[in-house]
Parts: sequence; structure tokens; C-alpha cells
Amino acid sequence: MGGRAALVTAGREPVEPAVEDPPVPPLPLDVEEFLTWLSAERGRSANTLAAYRRDLRAFWAWSWHRGLGLDAVGPGELDAYVGHLRGRGLAPSSVARAMVAVRSLYRFRTEEGLADNDPSAAVESPRVPAGLPKALTEAEIGALLDAVTGDDAVARRDRALVEVLYGTGARISEACGLRLGDVDLDGSLVRLFGKGAKERVVPLGRMARLALADWLAPGGRPEMAPEQWKRRGDAEAVFLNQRGGRLGRQGAWSIVRGHGDAAGLGERLTPHVLRHSCATHMLDHGADIRAVQELLGHASISTTQVYTLISTDRLFAAYDAAHPRARRGAPS
Repeated sequence: MGGRAALVTAGREPVEPAVEDPPVPPLPLDVEEFLTWLSAERGRSANTLAAYRRDLRAFWAWSWHRGLGLDAVGPGELDAYVGHLRGRGLAPSSVARAMVAVRSLYRFRTEEGLADNDPSAAVESPRVPAGLPKALTEAEIGALLDAVTGDDAVARRDRALVEVLYGTGARISEACGLRLGDVDLDGSLVRLFGKGAKERVVPLGRMARLALADWLAPGGRPEMAPEQWKRRGDAEAVFLNQRGGRLGRQGAWSIVRGHGDAAGLGERLTPHVLRHSCATHMLDHGADIRAVQELLGHASISTTQVYTLISTDRLFAAYDAAHPRARRGAPS
């Protein structure tokens, strides 16, 4: 006895088979051309391209299941898609990021003559609540650096990595991408390659320079260098892992996080916190905001201005705590 009769015999109501959504066809040619353009003309990184592809695939699936091609999508449908993303519980920043990919696609189609109009131009961008980066105090930075103990090759590498991240404001990916030819110890300079392969040359502070020199000297990097390099680019890498290859971003972050745990920083230490701390401490000590913008490689000064809010908050906190007639101590 099978099928429906078997279910009834078992004492249960028959269960209708689930109706699965039909498979979504591949991305339209316009989308593939857009992604190729991002890579070839705009120099976007592999990680950025993967994120754009992921967001556009999700948008295409949503549109296709509603019987909409790219040309059939209008402002109303884009508003509905924003509501769909929010309904899935995505964070505001994730919704905004997804819509950046969609907007960029439609702008590309219009500029390349692939579409008559851009429906996203009439749709308001999702708002992301302003969030201030969480910088460590100078004392906490000192504790983090003090947590790197020892004089073996691993300790020298870890100390140099943390000093470079804090001393230059480099992203972890930029530090991991450093080549020996990018470091000028005599001139106290280092060349970094940021987002979109944009190059910038930044100063190398005294402590970072000393730590790097110690790492590159006998007893440091030469101890980790293999007799034969497995990959061509590894021989030029500044930072190596213990297998003799270029240190990756995840490995670098694990190193920083491990020493942060030893210093009692715990969850406060994030991949970007040393970069945030570098900018905040420079502004605290009177650095010009344009200089900080150049150091961090920000395309827009508005990005750097976020750090001035932190410094202002710290100024008012210090004033309230220290001045005898500060606002907290004033009579109501």
C-alpha cells in the first residue's frame, strides 16, 4: 500500500508535496557586462566583485520570480525590493550595500545605452544610522603592544604587524599585501595599495620602523623563509606565516586578536580598530584632518570627518570630568 493510502493508514493527514521555486536562470548579459566593466575599467578587487555578484544575483532572483526582467523594473519595484530586504531582517548597512549594487547596474545600463532610463534615480537611498568607529585609548594600545613578548621570529613578526597597523593606519589587507620593495626603512616610508589598487605612500613612525627592521633582520623573517618558495609572490612578501608563505588577512587578524585577548581587550578589538585608533589619536594631538585623510587613503574628506566627532566627544568628556565648573557639576 503506498502513496495517500499509506499516510491515512499511519493515522496522519496526507501531506501535499512542497512546491519549490523554479530555478533562476543565469544572470542577464547586461549584468555580466557590468561586472566585467567593474573589473577592467574600475579596477575593483576580487572581493568587491564577488559581493556585487552576490547582491545582483539576489536582486535578479527576486525580480525573476515576479516575472520581471531588468527593463520591467521601475521605482515602485525597487521600493518593494528594499522592503523585501528589510523584511528579511537585514541590517540597514546591508540593505544600503545591496542597493548600491542595483543602482550601479542601472546607472551603467543607462550610460552605456543599454536602457532608456534609470529607475533607481527616482528611489531614495536607504539610510544607514551613523556609527562612530570605536577607538582604543592610548593606554590600551600600549597594553596591546606590551602583550607581544619574546624575541623569536614569531614575536618579532607580530610586534611589527601591530606597530605597522597602528602606526600607519593601514588596513589589514594592505599590511598583508606589503612587498619588500614597498618598505623604505632609511626614508621611514611605506607604500600601501588600498581599495581599487590605489597607491599611497605614508610615513613610517619610529616605533613601527624599529619593529619592522627587527623583523626583517637575521632572527626574524629569514628564520621563516623557506628554502624554496611555493608561490612566486611569497618571496617578496613582508609578512610571512609559519609555513613560509605570505601571511593572509585571516591569519593576520588572528594574530592581532590573540594578543588583544592577552591584553584584556576582548570583543572591543575588531579588524579596523587599530586604523580607527590611529586616526583618532592623531586628531586628538592636533593633526590636520587633510593629513589624516591622506594617511588613511579616504577618497572623501567626509569619511575622515567621522573621526573628528570622536575627538570632540572625548574633549567634552574630559572637560566634564576635570573642570570644577563643568556642566555635570553645575547647579540645575
